[in-house]
Amino acid sequence: MKKILAATVLAAVLVLPTGAVAKPDKSEKEAARAECKAERGKTSVTREAFGTKYSSFAACVRKTAQEEEAENGAARRNAAQECKDERSDDPQAFKENYGTNENGKNAFGKCVSEKAKEKKAEMDAEDAKDAKELRNAAKACAAERSEDEEAFKDEYGTNENDKNAFGKCVSRKVHEA
Repeated sequence: MKKILAATVLAAVLVLPTGAVAKPDKSEKEAARAECKAERGKTSVTREAFGTKYSSFAACVRKTAQEEEAENGAARRNAAQECKDERSDDPQAFKENYGTNENGKNAFGKCVSEKAKEKKAEMDAEDAKDAKELRNAAKACAAERSEDEEAFKDEYGTNENDKNAFGKCVSRKVHEA
């Protein structure tokens, strides 16, 4: 009976994809909302570019919250490995550097927390840079479109009525940056 139960649990674990178990928490959803708000911008042009990239604000939040959850996990994993390496080099110095209680037993957790925050901050800065690039590309495309709309559609439009020209322009300019 125990073997059957163990085999069933093992099969269930192997069948479930890892992403299906982890869901973004409240803080990740709040960070995603803030990131989407920044990416959307305040002008009609940046909002138009945002609309071409995402079908709605909620879609942006869903996608970005999943990315936030993945970034947090990666930051923790990488930080834990760095702390293990650092601890193995000089355990006593590691305890003195990171430990905050009397015996330094909390040093590993403090190290992981500190390094994970640093890594997450780097990832957030990269996300902010990407959002700024999208807004700048949208503004550049709007200026280009206002000069000669027909030439703009001819250059960037790819569907039968060239209505996707603005989105294609923004995408191209973001990838060039």
